[in-house]
Amino acid sequence: MHKVLLGAVLSGVASVAAAEDAAVAQTAKVLPQVVSWRRDIHQHPELGNRETRTAKLVATQLKALGLEVRTGIAHTGVVALLKGGKPGPKLAIRADMDALPVTEEVDLPFASKVRSTYAGQEVGVMHACGHDAHTAMTLGVATALAGQRADLPGEVMFIFQPAEEGSPPGEQGGAKLMLEEGLFKDFKPDAIFGMHVFYTLQAGQVGVREGPMLAGSDRFKIRVLGAQTHGAQPWRGVDPIVTAAAIVSQAQSIVSRQIDISKFPAVLSFGLFQGGVRYNIIPDKVELEGTIRTFDDGMRDEIMVRLRRLAEGVATAQGAKVELEVPMEEVNNPVTRNDPAMTRRMRPSLERAVGAANVVEVPPNMVAEDFSYYANAVPGVFFFVGSAPPGEHPANVAPNHSPRFFLDEKALEVGTRAMLQLAWDFLAPPSN
Repeated sequence: MHKVLLGAVLSGVASVAAAEDAAVAQTAKVLPQVVSWRRDIHQHPELGNRETRTAKLVATQLKALGLEVRTGIAHTGVVALLKGGKPGPKLAIRADMDALPVTEEVDLPFASKVRSTYAGQEVGVMHACGHDAHTAMTLGVATALAGQRADLPGEVMFIFQPAEEGSPPGEQGGAKLMLEEGLFKDFKPDAIFGMHVFYTLQAGQVGVREGPMLAGSDRFKIRVLGAQTHGAQPWRGVDPIVTAAAIVSQAQSIVSRQIDISKFPAVLSFGLFQGGVRYNIIPDKVELEGTIRTFDDGMRDEIMVRLRRLAEGVATAQGAKVELEVPMEEVNNPVTRNDPAMTRRMRPSLERAVGAANVVEVPPNMVAEDFSYYANAVPGVFFFVGSAPPGEHPANVAPNHSPRFFLDEKALEVGTRAMLQLAWDFLAPPSN
């Protein structure tokens, strides 16, 4: 009996080791193509809902693998289905394809020179958040899994999503629209995985946590209405600039003095303060826009109530009026929560892929992701892939969304291998 048990244990260890070796070997096989895809997409970035070239590249590659491919979902989204040769669970893997209205300042032979129009302005376009890497790595995972389809249990849906960074003004898009258009209608996955390159970790590391990982984000708009007058005679009008400035200043006390942030952090930031056309004319209107980031629905609601009350109170005291869109419902993201049980189950796979010492428990992060919509529909695991050059001091690393954002290409190998290991272990759990 002891011999039988020992044999089973050794067989389990051997199968785990074989899976690890396979992930390394398959990643090495597809890596040159992953690097090539990423550089090509990086050099030809496209804004949200405009990813036509990228979508065509993705669809062409997936069709060449013999996958069932659908295009045109949520404008430019591409979805492909890989059916394994054996029965098993259903898995979805998501990548985002859109770039940002940012002019690249990194000196690369494949740097972006693309110009486009965003919100009525001419802008540079850059993959300043690493979505080019996500698309390329996921294509690599699809290639590796398609090569093993005869022995693969279950089915895998590959989701290449547009407009993760948000749709152009007046348009819908992203994960929410993909789901509304029936993404999971005929294929309801048992789990969904996603990854994001991130500057706070070094290439070679991955980061994950159970529960809330990325904040929910809400956008708000406040219009302050005054009465226009000459700048030399402010008493003849109502100054919306002074009123708006008071709102911005006093709103800082909402999080710092009125909200219990001992459980989760929260952020209230203004990013737009717009009003006036001439130095000596007090305008009749100022527009404010900003974002609220939270990890708790009750805290979110309380911040919004307090912001609304504060804006109305300050405006009344100044003799002004306010029009409020708090929040602007069409542009929010829920909290990205990693399913605790699924995260505990899959964390050993990340450790097998990159080594336990390189799997970092990351703190909750105030950035937001519309992966949250998928993770609210099915159990999800979202993880970071380090993109900073190893040994680089954190103070010298440009963050995501910076025109100086730089991806150490070691991240491509690490992310591809990690996702491939996750997929294999989910579809055919190791017997260790």
